[in-house]
Amino acid sequence: MKALAFDVYGTLIDTTGVTTTLHGMVGDQAMAFSTLWRAKQLEYTWRYGLMGVYRNFRICTKQALDFSCEQLGCDLSDAEKKALMQKYLELPVFDDVLDGLERLKSANVAMYAFSNGVPDDLTQLLTHAQIIDFMDGIVSVDVNKTFKPNPLVYQQFVEVAGTAPRKSWLVSSNGFDVCGAVAAGMRAVWLQRSAAVCFDHWEFEPDKVVTTFDEMTDLFV
Repeated sequence: MKALAFDVYGTLIDTTGVTTTLHGMVGDQAMAFSTLWRAKQLEYTWRYGLMGVYRNFRICTKQALDFSCEQLGCDLSDAEKKALMQKYLELPVFDDVLDGLERLKSANVAMYAFSNGVPDDLTQLLTHAQIIDFMDGIVSVDVNKTFKPNPLVYQQFVEVAGTAPRKSWLVSSNGFDVCGAVAAGMRAVWLQRSAAVCFDHWEFEPDKVVTTFDEMTDLFV
């Protein structure tokens, strides 16, 4: 039996959903702020991973928020920052996700949320997005106190799902995540959410490339 590991942030959940809230705080800088915040959030996970020091994803997100405020000269209050952190627990699902998950569930495909996020945050986020009931479980890197693409986290997924690596499929819009999964022996689908983003020119390539969630779903039903 195949098991699908769905990356959460950027694959199931749209991280740019914070932009509307940001617009009310920083105006025309909202999109630049959102982009920088997300980039620094990921950068901090990689840096902590390489240093062998663990600060969970919530902390990385807050630190990236503080950096973005200073870098862009946005003097946000503590209350505004708190509101933005809360918004990160209420981000919207991509429009194409719900129908795809319903089709996969009907086909009895095993599905897991697989993320850098903290388990409690992921539960709240997926519950708010109304997709948690499609998942057979939540697999968080927090157990291993490190981040993607450390091979430990992909090994953890295979153990939790109870499948062989070659029957464990990552579905992710993040190239670094796909590379990590393939390097660890899993198979992977890269969901190219933006035509402006190309895949890394590495030897670790996805088994499949799709541009919509529906295309991905067609591979497994």
